[in-house]
Amino acid sequence: MSVERAAFITLHACPLAAPGRGKSGGMNVYVRQLASALGELGMKIDIFTREHSDVANRVETIGSNVRVIHINVGEPDAHLDELYDLLPDFLEQLNKFREEEGLEYDVVHSHYWLSSWVGRELSQELAIPHVVTFHTLSLIKMQSRAGEEEQSERSVIETKVIATADRIIAFSPHERDAMARLYAADANKITLVPCGVDLEVFRPLNQKAVRSSLGLNGEKILLYVGRVEPIKGLDLLVETAAQMDSEDGVRMIVVGADVNGDREMDRVRQLAREKDLEDKIDFVGQVDHDDLPLYYNAADVCVVPSYYESFGLVALESMACGTPVVATRVGGLSTIIHHGRTGYLKSWRCPEAFANSVEMIISSNGLQQSMGEAARKRAEGMGWDNAAALISVEYSALTSSTTYGDNSD
Repeated sequence: MSVERAAFITLHACPLAAPGRGKSGGMNVYVRQLASALGELGMKIDIFTREHSDVANRVETIGSNVRVIHINVGEPDAHLDELYDLLPDFLEQLNKFREEEGLEYDVVHSHYWLSSWVGRELSQELAIPHVVTFHTLSLIKMQSRAGEEEQSERSVIETKVIATADRIIAFSPHERDAMARLYAADANKITLVPCGVDLEVFRPLNQKAVRSSLGLNGEKILLYVGRVEPIKGLDLLVETAAQMDSEDGVRMIVVGADVNGDREMDRVRQLAREKDLEDKIDFVGQVDHDDLPLYYNAADVCVVPSYYESFGLVALESMACGTPVVATRVGGLSTIIHHGRTGYLKSWRCPEAFANSVEMIISSNGLQQSMGEAARKRAEGMGWDNAAALISVEYSALTSSTTYGDNSD
């Protein structure tokens, strides 16, 4: 049965929010791009998210068949840790809007654990299938880096939703296997659908022209893109640069904002001072999503030093621009990067190993070019149209079934 209308629940990640600001990041991009691609297939998508401080309109049309509906619950700038208590009110306001508009949905697709609580309740009320994409999972995060803490309710909700959802979308075999190992997930309910990339926005550009527009000189450029928070491992980039001795000089560019004041940014700045690299690192801050290709193209290498990435959209965006990636071998990154062909994957968070791989690329124009070409070719098979087609198949299979998962506790 074809799906005519789907409800996306993305409570804390409005697709209109700029990536790199606060907790906004790859999930915001994912929700917007997937919804847009499904809309292009003729499916109507309503994205329910929480109203935030820079909302212009309660209901915003963002493409063919796609709307964003802002639900007014709690303080607009409430911290992520405060949102759990708002879930019942969010569901109530969502249902009020749905009833006023006379809306019926064929499937509900929730994103992240907070949204999954809402999606689970809504699917039960409407007797429709519940699809969930977690994006990150608490037990995996806490295993990935010492000191990571999560709300006590999070793993409880994740466990309940994993047990009752009709379909779970995982980005990689690593995520699927971790769900089975840590949450006793039924593997038959999990479908692998990798993330996608906008191949028109993220494409190779003339590096010399791009560097000139950004005011960069002849130094070798190491790029980091993403939120500045401990689990992203930005300190490893600084440690890596400290190990390098390029005759052209090395400059690090950090694109993204600190999620928690300037605590992590200050820590990284202090490390740069200790390594005598303070004048070799530029903190650009948040940039417009459409300007990101300029930075990817200006870079010689994109470094993704994370402790954990459920997918690693930054790596895919870099590859789509023809820029090789050196990354930690964690989460979904090994699904995207072909080691030795589109970049390098490092099993240990060791500055010497990272520096060695980065130097191999930047010291050989031939290797950098061949890796860049292979990276773009790899990305060309991962457009959003592919992801949407796979998701659409899952929706149709679920709505064709006469029974859905057990949504009881």
